Amino acid sequence: MVVSENLVYRIDAPEGVSFHLENGRLRVKGPKGEIEREFLDDRVRMRQEGNSIVIECELPRRRELALAGTWNAHVRNMVKGVMEGYEYRLKIVYAHFPIKVSIKGKEILIENFLGEKRPRRAEIFGNCKVEVKNDIVTVTGINIEEVGQTAANIERATRIKDYDPRVFQDGIYIISKGD
Repeated sequence: MVVSENLVYRIDAPEGVSFHLENGRLRVKGPKGEIEREFLDDRVRMRQEGNSIVIECELPRRRELALAGTWNAHVRNMVKGVMEGYEYRLKIVYAHFPIKVSIKGKEILIENFLGEKRPRRAEIFGNCKVEVKNDIVTVTGINIEEVGQTAANIERATRIKDYDPRVFQDGIYIISKGD
């Protein structure tokens, strides 16, 4: 299935953001920091024109369309990350045993979960910052994948096995994603 002769996505850098593309590695630099990612594939090409990125593929089929759209989304997420950053908020929920959450290096310790003696652990990915205030855990960073994975690790660390989740609703749950 051929959609058109040539598919082109163009991403212009906002003020304060710069692109640097070299050998398939794109580096996006902005006010909040710098993100680097590799984009290598024979079917889709990425090139830099001034301070904008052009993603193109000739005679695209379904897979090439999907790949070009994915690259477009990745570049837009990188631009948004270095401009505004990303923040996920999680809520600590418990009924009987108060859960204590602390940060130790690149790890989050979840103590006294359902009265357990050993703490549960969740890894902090990349350059994410994690803060705990009262019953809210905030994960912030410029890379959406690292922020999302860190929040998922925290949520997964408090997954309950062998209990009825309708009765035992203790845990740490994502309540907001995004800006």
